[in-house]
Amino acid sequence: MANLQGSPTSARHLAAGLQALRRLTGALALVVTAVLTVVTSAAALTPGPAAQDRSREGAALSVIVEPSRLGSASGMQPVYSFVLSAKRSVDMTMYELSDTTMVADLVADHKRGVKVRVILDTKREHSHNLAAYEALKAGGVNVVWAAGGYEATHQKTITVDQAKSLILTGNLTSEYYTTTRDFGIFDAEAPDVAAIEDVFDADFAHRPVTAPGGTDLVWSPGSQAQMLAVINGARHTLSVENEEMGSSAVTAAIVAAAGRGVKVEVTMTADSDYDGDLDEIVRAGGQVHLYADAYSDLYIHAKTTIADAGRATEKVYVGSINFSSASMDANRELGIITTNVAVVAAIDAVVSADYSDCTAATDCRSYT
Repeated sequence: MANLQGSPTSARHLAAGLQALRRLTGALALVVTAVLTVVTSAAALTPGPAAQDRSREGAALSVIVEPSRLGSASGMQPVYSFVLSAKRSVDMTMYELSDTTMVADLVADHKRGVKVRVILDTKREHSHNLAAYEALKAGGVNVVWAAGGYEATHQKTITVDQAKSLILTGNLTSEYYTTTRDFGIFDAEAPDVAAIEDVFDADFAHRPVTAPGGTDLVWSPGSQAQMLAVINGARHTLSVENEEMGSSAVTAAIVAAAGRGVKVEVTMTADSDYDGDLDEIVRAGGQVHLYADAYSDLYIHAKTTIADAGRATEKVYVGSINFSSASMDANRELGIITTNVAVVAAIDAVVSADYSDCTAATDCRSYT
């Protein structure tokens, strides 16, 4: 499980071996299968006139969900296919990279003439990234350690052919694919991709840069105001999945939302470091469901906030930024905020099911 700085502790790495051995419960598997059926069909829904107008905002966005189903890593196939589809270039910024299939794909791209560049975090994940770094170097890939100016380079982004970017909440660590909830957004909006590439060029060269906002990007350091705006804008419902809390400003905003009558639902993996924040949310009338710990069959690693799903004021944030001060103020991070109808519906379907499925039968509990 990650600490407040966005770095997983040894407990979660040890848990991965046990997770693979645990027998998945039939009930949980059925629910996740049902959820993904909803996600697949969400984009096919016919929205009303107002929703159709808003669907044009971020029209070049689409969602992937991990895990695709418990016990299977096939949800990563779109990511592998995306990297292998490159004709000219692949640029990757990754907090953790230990997936040997992905490393092999990057080397294969390079060998067929694709320009491949990779930035890996060194501040907190040097030891976990070292094998991938050495394999990429040996394969001829241009890979660098991230600049030292950030507390961590926690961003997880892949851009192909300077035409489409994949913004992930999760790392490329195959040991967690089957048990860890994460999302990805494919973004083909030209202003977003251009902004991501501008920042990548600067970070790759270890040059300072003022990150462009693109159409709807959220960059750290400096993301707190945009993160708070999503929460403060909620008028009816607010659904949160996050790996970390710890920001008093974010907790206060969630408490204020519950206080003004917004239906607040928070889904996380239990961590006693955040009990104070959760106490405040519950006292204000919010509802909190906690998966037991890093050893559970589903670990909430996603970082997403959904305001007013299904209403004219709906909006979703998704990306690498946790609700911690370090994540918003000190790390290199990237997320996206959009009102795209299909994106909101797809993410909300999964988050709502994760919240509802968090019961005693799944080693999960309501926080009171």
